[in-house]
Amino acid sequence: MAASSRMGLSVYLAIMAAVLASALGAELTADYYSETCPQALTTIKLLVGAAILREPRMGASLVRLHFHDCFVNGCDGSILLDDTDDMVGEKTAKPNNNSVRGYDVIDTIKSAVNTICLGNVVSCADILAVAARDSIVALGGTSYDVLLGRRDATTASMDDANNDIPTPFMDLPALQDSFESHGLSLHDLVVLSGGHTLGYSRCLFFRGRLYNETGTLDPAYAGSLDERCPLTGDDDALSALDDTPTTVDADYYQGLMQGRALLHSDQQLYQAGGAAGDLVEYYAENPTKFWEDFGAAMLKLGSLSPLTADEGEVRENCRVVNQV
Repeated sequence: MAASSRMGLSVYLAIMAAVLASALGAELTADYYSETCPQALTTIKLLVGAAILREPRMGASLVRLHFHDCFVNGCDGSILLDDTDDMVGEKTAKPNNNSVRGYDVIDTIKSAVNTICLGNVVSCADILAVAARDSIVALGGTSYDVLLGRRDATTASMDDANNDIPTPFMDLPALQDSFESHGLSLHDLVVLSGGHTLGYSRCLFFRGRLYNETGTLDPAYAGSLDERCPLTGDDDALSALDDTPTTVDADYYQGLMQGRALLHSDQQLYQAGGAAGDLVEYYAENPTKFWEDFGAAMLKLGSLSPLTADEGEVRENCRVVNQV
């Protein structure tokens, strides 16, 4: 990207961060930890980079953790809570069980940050937001300022996760309804779906598309999927969401135009046509605009209903609430 374009992108994202902070009464800020723990963000970045170096797929997992957290009662770290005798949390909800991963990486980051900060300073919800951004950057995307200052939930709900997280089986109207219920537009839907430029999906989630939607599926692509995902069994077999699953690029949108979307919900963005289809074509042809708009959309996602001030707590251990 040319230097002038990068400068323009930095200014745009800075303005977006300021606008969102203003809308939230400046409760979230990009420099929230500059006084209390100035080494926090560097520590998170180093550990995210190390995790991705060990396993490039982990970047997509960390982005997904943040997304699934924010879609259930806001960005509050609730997805990280283990079940207790009194609470069935989000980890065993249908969209997350045997699918969402990276909890151990967050544990490692939290422990390291607690050490470097000389105490329990940085919330688990903020770690999720920063780790998602750092994953995007580590895999070739453009950086953006993350707004910080979230606090952590003290409870979680499997039912809320089952009801609120959009599924890979949804048609476009249902996807729009899901995003609009969280204050996110059709444009946000198409841009944030571009997060599927990274990662893999289980056979369980794309079997229906493979065997029931041949009219919208590229035959050569379908043939390659047959080998990994039989009509019955092998639910956990993985296939990449686009041709470059460890690189942030516009291949995802190009794949939609070619009938190579792995998931029904992704193909719907192009198949349904209209404004969504136009946006798919736009980002397929303008990858630098995708990087720019994705950062802005992630800022918007990360600002969904945060707990601030005296709400919630900063958890010492991301898996359990603090002991009173």
